[in-house]
Amino acid sequence: MTSAAVGLPRAARLSPLLRLLILTQLAFNVGFFAVLPFLSEHLGQAVGMAGWLIGLVLGLRTFSQQGLFVVGGALSDRYGIRPVVLAGCVLRIAGFAWLGYAQQTWTVVGAVLLIGFAAALFSPAVESEVARQAVIHEEAGGRRTRVLALFTVAGQAGAFVGPLLGALLLSVDFRTVCLAGAGIFVLVLAGHAWLLPQHIPGRQQVQLRGGLGTLARNRRFLALCCAYGAYLLAYNQLYLALPDEVERATGSQSALAWLFALSSLLVVTAQLPVTRRVGSKLSLRGSMVAGLLLIGAGFAVVAVTRPADWTGTAGLLPSAGFVVLLTFGQMLVAPVARAWVPDLAEKGRLGLYTGALSSVSGLIVLVGSSVTGSLLDGGLPAAVPWLALAVIPVAAIGVLPRR
Repeated sequence: MTSAAVGLPRAARLSPLLRLLILTQLAFNVGFFAVLPFLSEHLGQAVGMAGWLIGLVLGLRTFSQQGLFVVGGALSDRYGIRPVVLAGCVLRIAGFAWLGYAQQTWTVVGAVLLIGFAAALFSPAVESEVARQAVIHEEAGGRRTRVLALFTVAGQAGAFVGPLLGALLLSVDFRTVCLAGAGIFVLVLAGHAWLLPQHIPGRQQVQLRGGLGTLARNRRFLALCCAYGAYLLAYNQLYLALPDEVERATGSQSALAWLFALSSLLVVTAQLPVTRRVGSKLSLRGSMVAGLLLIGAGFAVVAVTRPADWTGTAGLLPSAGFVVLLTFGQMLVAPVARAWVPDLAEKGRLGLYTGALSSVSGLIVLVGSSVTGSLLDGGLPAAVPWLALAVIPVAAIGVLPRR
C-alpha cells in the first residue's frame, strides 16, 4: 500500500479546513505545472525570444513569486486568508488567460509577473494556515509534521499530474494549455468562495506596521531561513548541476525526465512513512540535521565517482543515487522547516514569517546559484564542484537554531 493510501484515513481525521487546504495545494500545483514546463519552449519557438530573454522572463516569474511571499504572508495576517487567497486566484486566472494570448515581449512579461504575484498572495496564506492548523492538530494528540508531510505529498502529486495534463493539451496548442490552467483556478476560486470560512477561530488580525523589524531581530528564525536556503540551493541543483552530469554521461538530457519522475514518485509514495518513522524518534532539529546530511551524501556520491568518468547506463547510477538521497533529504527537511516556523514566529504574524521563510531562502538561492554556476563552469577538477556542493548542506547544520 502506498503512503498516499495510508494517508487517506489520516486525512479523514483532519479538520474540514485542513482537508480543504491540502486539496488546495494539489489543485494549485496541477494548474501551475500544467503550464510552466512548456513555457520556455513556447517563448522560444512561438514568440521567438532569445535564450537570454527567456531566462530573464523565467527569473522575473521566480522573483515576483518567491521574492514577494513575504508580502502575501503579511497581508494574510492583516486581512485573513480568505480575501488574499481569492485575490490570488483571480490574478492567476487573469495571468494564465493573458499568457495564452501574449505574443509580444512586454505582454509576456506582464502575464508572467501576474502569474508569479498571484502565488505570492495565495501560497503563504495557505501555508501559514496549514502550519497553524497543524499545531492545533498536534495539541489534539496528532503530529504537526504529519500534517505538513501530507501537504507536501499533495503538492508533489499535483506537480506530477500537471505536466501530464499539459502535455496532453499541448497537442492542441499552448493557448489551450493556458486556458485549461486558468479553468482549474476558476474551479479553485469557486470552491474557496463557497467553502473557505470568513473568519477562522483563533486567527488574529494584526497591523502591518512593526512586523518586519521584529522579524529582522529574530536570530533563531533567520538561522532557520539560512539552513532552509542551503537546502533549497542544493535542491536547485536538480536543474543546474544534474542536467550537465546527465548530458556528460549519456550525450543527451533525455534521462532527466525519468530522474525527475523518480523524485516525484518517491515523495508521493514514501513521504508519509518517512515522516511517521522519523517523527517518532527525532526532534524537529534532529530531522533537519539528518536530512541535510543525506543531501550532502548525495553530492558526495557523484563527487567520489566522477573521476572514473563513467558513461552510459553506469554513468547514470551516481546521478540516480544523488536524486534518491536528495529526495529523502527533502522529505526530512521541507515539512519540518514549515512545522518549526510557528514556534519561532511572533504571535499573530505566522503569515509574515511563513512568507519570509520562502523570500529569505529564495534570495539565498538567487545569490548562491550564480556562485555554484561559476563552480560548474570554472574548469576545476571534475569532483571539486560536487564536493563543494556537498559541503553547503552539511555546513548549514551549524546554523540551525537550538530548540
